[in-house]
Amino acid sequence: MYSDPLIAQAEAADSDAALPSTPSGRLYAISDLHLSYKLNREALEALAPHPNDCLILCGDVGETSEHLRLAFSTATACFEKVLWVPGNHELYTMPTEQHGARGEEKYKECVETAREYGVLTPEDPYVRWHGEGGPCLIAPIFTLYDYSFRPDDVALEDATEWAKAEGVEATDEVLLHPDPYPSRIEWCKALVAQTEAKLTDAVAQNPDAKLIIAGHWPLRQDVVKLMIVPRFSIWCGTKLTEDWHTRFNAKVVVSGHLHVRRTDWRDETRFEECSLGYPKQWKECKDRGMDINDFLREILPGPAVPTGDRPATIWRRYG
Repeated sequence: MYSDPLIAQAEAADSDAALPSTPSGRLYAISDLHLSYKLNREALEALAPHPNDCLILCGDVGETSEHLRLAFSTATACFEKVLWVPGNHELYTMPTEQHGARGEEKYKECVETAREYGVLTPEDPYVRWHGEGGPCLIAPIFTLYDYSFRPDDVALEDATEWAKAEGVEATDEVLLHPDPYPSRIEWCKALVAQTEAKLTDAVAQNPDAKLIIAGHWPLRQDVVKLMIVPRFSIWCGTKLTEDWHTRFNAKVVVSGHLHVRRTDWRDETRFEECSLGYPKQWKECKDRGMDINDFLREILPGPAVPTGDRPATIWRRYG
């Protein structure tokens, strides 16, 4: 059995494919449902109907096709439209699946499962949002990581040993295979290049719309703050995306992965980490009578941009 260190951290847009536009329409997001846990599966059952709204599932739904199907069937029954991006857990080839799909093929299997339910993925055209807070272009992305979220004095070739020196090693090193790429670094590089091209085209063709960039891994290193396992940062993103929020005119950047709920502002862009997490990480909220609906993060219209001396970070301990 493998133990995830985070447990310790209690093409262009098509206007005809526009998402629903209603006076009450809102866009929500949640990530890291981790449906391998019974308590989290039970929590998902309480998801309330949002017939005029849309939802982004921002990765780490679970490790199996059954987890995906449960999430997609439940979410699409409650929301007008659902989007999904992969996290590292969806890409795992479990020990019981030694001859199962690996790497890119595993990702493609997840995409096909999403399409069975009409769920949009990073492989689909971006769509325009005409609901509250729009017009915006919703851009689900898949970028992975390349171990570059590390101190300047730690060489790339030493990154994983640097993390291991404090007892930190991601389960990814065993279960997330990069096939057909020689390494996760090379897969990340290819994904970043593909996504850059798609985002560039989208911005050029939609000069009137800001982007909602939604991916599992944070775009910037400075929004990664892991108090208990700080060296887990090397599995949390790539510096190749540090300027994407300004370069691609983002209104909001949505991510998960950290299991540390927070809202940040950088250069007039709002950054939302919207994870649920493992049961022990939201137990305090459950004990207060909260359920999964309290963890849905409103992306659009969202809060007004703070003026004056805005807080660098709003910690979302209670959703």
